[in-house]
Amino acid sequence: MANKNLNQAKSAKKDEFYTQLVDIENELRHYREHFRGKTVLCNCDDPRVSNFFHYFSYNFEQLGLKKLITTCYKNQERDLFSQHDSERAIWLEYTGDHNGNRIPDPNEIGINYLQGDGDFRSAECIELLKQADIVVTNPPFSLFREYVAQLIRYNKKFIIIGHQNAIKYKEIFPLIMNNKMWLGYGFKGGAGHFISNYEDIATASDHRKGMIRVSGVNWFTNIEIAKRHEELVLYKTYNAEEYPRYDTFDAINVEKTADIPMDYDGVMGVPITFMDKYNPSQFAIVGVMNHGCDSEYDLAKPLLRGKELYTRILIQRRQYQIKRETLPIAAEQ
Repeated sequence: MANKNLNQAKSAKKDEFYTQLVDIENELRHYREHFRGKTVLCNCDDPRVSNFFHYFSYNFEQLGLKKLITTCYKNQERDLFSQHDSERAIWLEYTGDHNGNRIPDPNEIGINYLQGDGDFRSAECIELLKQADIVVTNPPFSLFREYVAQLIRYNKKFIIIGHQNAIKYKEIFPLIMNNKMWLGYGFKGGAGHFISNYEDIATASDHRKGMIRVSGVNWFTNIEIAKRHEELVLYKTYNAEEYPRYDTFDAINVEKTADIPMDYDGVMGVPITFMDKYNPSQFAIVGVMNHGCDSEYDLAKPLLRGKELYTRILIQRRQYQIKRETLPIAAEQ
């Protein structure tokens, strides 16, 4: 597992994780119809080595794209593995094949220099963002909150990579709860291997040279996909012994998504991994149990028999949904 290294990278504000082409292909094949006639922006990528640029430029005609724009942040260190050959941040613009060979030749790609360092928050990068219909990239995990906030502010469609822990962020959870953002199809086994210069301490059986393994990574999007409307099949029945109530909130604890009882009508606390199976027509999200104080949506600490559990998402079967403000909170023990 490489989460220790991921946390160290975040603390040092190092986010040099490049996404494999196969992972991009596996996810984006589910969105192909959404790209036709659209301008796509990849604004956290070095276009000289980015697999996002590779995917969209080589599939430009098949996807029916209007335009592809890619920008990158200028590296301040000369020894980074990406081996930038320019000290200036650049952005590329590609409008498709013009000589009939169906390949993005260098003379068909417009190379433009940015005045600043290519930070997605800069004024010139925001102007490029305004041109885009869909944003697709792997943004810096350490800036995920700011990055998503910008996409929402400019009303952009997006398909981006983030860690599942972002679901519980006070800036992100309301978007999830109010169906303004959801999980995509994801990485196999809930973990991704990223091309990286950081030490990989994954198990020997899962080690890949030149890569770092990060568990708990997801694709986040606000584009409608079929997965989001697949009904979760429930087979277990409720009993008080198997589903105890929290000390601090009148809801039952469900250890695994697969164990959600099919015959319980009240509020249930489920693991954060439930969001990968969330169908808004089947369940309503009524809040989160995190620390009990992070935001108005954080309704209580997830205490069970005196023990604090990891974050729980509070859900209720859609046909029995009640208003969140009327949910009864149990007295703290």
